[in-house]
Formats: sequence, structure tokens, C-alpha cells
Amino acid sequence: MSTGFKAARDGVSIHLDAGEVSILRSLVSQVLGLVEPGTTGDDPLERALGIGSATPPDDPVLARLFPSAYAEDDEAAGEFRRYTEATLRDGKRADATTLLETAAPGRLTLTAEQGQAWLRALNDVRLALGVRLEVTEEVHEEIASMSEDDPRYPAFVTYDWLTYLQDSLVRALW
Repeated sequence: MSTGFKAARDGVSIHLDAGEVSILRSLVSQVLGLVEPGTTGDDPLERALGIGSATPPDDPVLARLFPSAYAEDDEAAGEFRRYTEATLRDGKRADATTLLETAAPGRLTLTAEQGQAWLRALNDVRLALGVRLEVTEEVHEEIASMSEDDPRYPAFVTYDWLTYLQDSLVRALW
């Protein structure tokens, strides 16, 4: 099991075993599938400029990954979404791709830039998994009291491990 990220001369490093890499790749690939390019309007200029839909996503995970910028003003939120969501999706895909391209078993050293991409990708995975698991602030107490026979146990332990990785990465980068 990983001992977390450590600061390195040119960035950060971590030792991951094959199982950990497999879990990371699987979860990041799932998020990557969720953040495919969104829908654009029928206008060819809007499509060319990446101007998307003003409608918030129905999927609770996507709603968490792309939250409304203006909770009290649907019109302003829609306009903001139209002009920013495509770029946000591009960034999430780039971060996920960086993680997928650099994750390998053994000692892994990432540049600070790659570490930042990993940080954002891990955050997206945690948000997605947290929504699906309906995680609350009491998640640690819930895991501690959960039986290992509970069918949710592996997913909650995975969420906890991702939290640990993210925390150790933040500490190593700063």
C-alpha cells in the first residue's frame, strides 16, 4: 500500500503497487467518460467556438463536477455555463489524461505541473465517488463502524484512500 506522496527535487514522488495503479486508472477512466465534450447549439459558429448548452446537467455527478455559478440567478448561471463548461471539460479531460499517461507501478516521480494535474484529477474522482456514495462529513465515522462484509465497504475504503492520496499530494506540493 502506498505511503503517499513525498516532495522530490523536481516535483513529487510516490510508490504505487499494480493494484493501486489499476484502481486509479479505472476510476479516472470512468470520470473521463463522464466529462466527454458536452452538447453545443445548432449554430455552426457556437459549435466552432465551443459554446455549449445553458442547461445544467441532470446527472448528479456532472452537476457536482460542473456546479452552477449563480445559485440564485438561473439566467446568469445558464449564460456562464454556456461560455465556460466546454473549457472546464477540456481541463478535466487533460488532467485525467495526464494521470492515465503517468500512472505506473513502482516509484513514480511527477513534475510539479503533473502533480497539479493529478491533484485536480483525484479531486474529480473523489467528487464523483462521493456523490455516488452520498458521502457526508461523517464519512470517517461511517467507515469505522462499517462491517467489512458490507457491500459498500470497498467503495468507502477506496474513497478514504483517495482522500489520503489527495491530502499527501497537497502537502508534498506545498
